[in-house]
Amino acid sequence: MKIAVVTGASRGIGSEFTVRLLDDGWLVYAGYRSDKHRLDLINNKNLICRRLDVTDNNSIKEFADSIPGNVDLLINNAGVPDGRWRNVKEIDDKWMLEVLDVNSVGPVRMVKELYDKMSHDSLTTVAMISSLMGSIDDCHSGRSYAYRASKTALNMLSVAMKKEAFDDNISLLILHPGWVKTRMGGEHAPIELEESVEGMLKLIYANSLEDSGRFVQYDGVDLPW
Repeated sequence: MKIAVVTGASRGIGSEFTVRLLDDGWLVYAGYRSDKHRLDLINNKNLICRRLDVTDNNSIKEFADSIPGNVDLLINNAGVPDGRWRNVKEIDDKWMLEVLDVNSVGPVRMVKELYDKMSHDSLTTVAMISSLMGSIDDCHSGRSYAYRASKTALNMLSVAMKKEAFDDNISLLILHPGWVKTRMGGEHAPIELEESVEGMLKLIYANSLEDSGRFVQYDGVDLPW
């Protein structure tokens, strides 16, 4: 049975990935920071829930050590929004660094700790849940300083890892889920959660080593950097 790891799995996109992967026959290690939320409603023997704080190396190590076999899929979904400050003078630099810590460095910590479990004979996909807001070319409205910067950094870190990971049969796929109806996206978002995750899973399942480093929207549209 193939093993998947999902971070930020307690609700929203992470919980929907967890449900879909279980339906597809995966053994899923679901990481949650404090409360299980939707995970408590899932009754499936192939679901293993573990506390996970992607800003804490000890937490990540304990999580990784609980996985006895190889990992075939890592979905780095854990993330936080920023303060949506109205202007530069409102920026909270402490919170900005915390956003970068979770959204940019957190996924790298996960890759680092799970790397040996992901490097094996069959292909492993690392799905980085990024955002179109990380695109420099697409930054027309500005603002959302910390969130934009965190996703741009995540994109660069992913591409920077691409060559090394390629040699170890690991492919990094950088995904934009769209503006999705979740707690973070809000009720006015135009894309349903199920549509977004279904599209991203199709891309994950079709992913190859040659696709590594691709920045793509949930519906298969390649995005500008």
